[in-house]
Amino acid sequence: MTAVPGVIVHRDATVLAQAVSARLITRLVDTQAARGSAHLVLTGGTVGIATLAALAATAAHDAIDWRALDIWWGDERFLPTGHPERNETGARQALLDHVDVDPERVHVMPGPDSGMTAEEAAEAYAVELAKAARPEDHGPVPSFDVLLLGMGPDGHVASLFPDKPAVYEEERSVVAVHGSPKPPPTRLSLTFPALRAARETWVVVAGEDKAQAVHLALSGAGPFQVPAAGARGRQRTLFLLDRAAAAKIPPGLGRIASP
Repeated sequence: MTAVPGVIVHRDATVLAQAVSARLITRLVDTQAARGSAHLVLTGGTVGIATLAALAATAAHDAIDWRALDIWWGDERFLPTGHPERNETGARQALLDHVDVDPERVHVMPGPDSGMTAEEAAEAYAVELAKAARPEDHGPVPSFDVLLLGMGPDGHVASLFPDKPAVYEEERSVVAVHGSPKPPPTRLSLTFPALRAARETWVVVAGEDKAQAVHLALSGAGPFQVPAAGARGRQRTLFLLDRAAAAKIPPGLGRIASP
């Protein structure tokens, strides 16, 4: 686990989304050139979906071999397929419906229309992750090349909320979350052990309402109280912020990328 995250600050949320999309193209192209394929974990939320829309809007996205990309989700609202509040729905509308992905490599978290309970859906996703893991991954999930995470004002990432049971899970890679402080109450989420499998973790945050949580996540807070403090990649961790979200970070920690 990387000890010190990198922090890059962009002017506003629009520039942040554009910059993250450009960074993502470079990272995926380099990974595919080196290994032939790549694993990407998507997030929802306003800035997460804006990043995917920015990616769709640039002609440079053609540099990615979309057919050689496995796409996963860090969490999902346990709602039926096509529901507007599902992260999958937002991702398809913003990006996936506009690029030549291999449907077999778009790994969707099941909803209630699958006929499964939330617990059964979590187990099914864990099985799918395990099938994609290779011997060199040394674990039950693939070594994600890029894990995108948003963050809430309470410091939650994926659907790991402060002091809720899911943040203490160390055995399973996927869990059902009940009683979420943020609606809808039932969700599926990767756990910390699964998140820690990522080579690179990018926490993408915009808005002044997140500034205090960003400060805590970068100032040694515990991951049970501030889950974003536990979001760390094996090789690299980046907090990619807009100015508003970066307003309370320790002096000298962030690099200003866009004046």
